[in-house]
Amino acid sequence: MKRIWFHLTVFTILIILFSYWIYFASPPTVVLAQQPTNIPAGMFITVITEEPQINVRMGPSSSIYPIVGTLLRGETAPALGRSQGGDWIKIEYPGAPYDQGWVYSPLVQVSPGALQIVGPPPTPVQPPTATIDPTLAAQFNIVPTGTRPPTFTPPPSLNTPSFTQVPSANSISSVPLAAIILALVILGMIGFSLSLVTHRR
Repeated sequence: MKRIWFHLTVFTILIILFSYWIYFASPPTVVLAQQPTNIPAGMFITVITEEPQINVRMGPSSSIYPIVGTLLRGETAPALGRSQGGDWIKIEYPGAPYDQGWVYSPLVQVSPGALQIVGPPPTPVQPPTATIDPTLAAQFNIVPTGTRPPTFTPPPSLNTPSFTQVPSANSISSVPLAAIILALVILGMIGFSLSLVTHRR
């Protein structure tokens, strides 16, 4: 019985010693605080323009290089260099190609110090312009003919006949036309009868 208690006591002591050894022998876990990313180290620029934001370009030119982002008024960024004439400042700009961009120097204020002159990035390749196959375009070329196409000739003006108002029989006489015709028929018959009588004699 004593032997069993002895073994249990030794086993318990060994477990306690092993637990202490694991706890104290393991290196302490060091929690590193995240470094603030909006506070640049070394030289930096601050946007001082009256506009709400400025453009960040891929290179030191507003006509050659495209816009890769913007900076808000009062925002800061690490300064990496300047252009040959000092008109543009190269900054660190995550998300842009090579995480770098360029801002126009009159719109920002550079922290005290001397920025070294850095060269511009390669000029971006413009997308190829669509060209038309000359053979295909020749099929749609219209060659002007030597003769002039017929022009529109207006038709001759249409002469509308004008009628003069003939005075009616009513205006000449109040006798109806049928009565005149009847009178002429009667006169003709009388003349015919007279000619027959005269011929018999």
